[in-house]
Amino acid sequence: MIEKLKKKWGIDTLFQFIIIFIVFGVTGSVSAKLSGPVTEYLNLNSLPTLIYWPIRIIILFPIYQVLIVWFGFCFGVLVSILTFQKDTFIFNFFYKMSIMMSKKMIKLLSFGYLFK
Repeated sequence: MIEKLKKKWGIDTLFQFIIIFIVFGVTGSVSAKLSGPVTEYLNLNSLPTLIYWPIRIIILFPIYQVLIVWFGFCFGVLVSILTFQKDTFIFNFFYKMSIMMSKKMIKLLSFGYLFK
């Protein structure tokens, strides 16, 4: 399985494989940590939980995209979501899932008045 991923991602050594996973781990942790102060700055902490967490996750995505490029640069690894577009099944699945969840979230937040 590791060999398939190494071939798919275009890397040669196990060390590069480990560095990529470290970059993903550090990026996820730092973006989750940074989304807290952003929500505090926007004063979203007083919102109900069902509204607060989807908004916080939406805030987290752009932070993650910027940080993945930054940490990839710092560790010397080019990591991008475009790399995963080669696997069209997984990319299309998550793309369609995000569109469906966005529509449902808008319908939920608008109480069904905007989109019926």
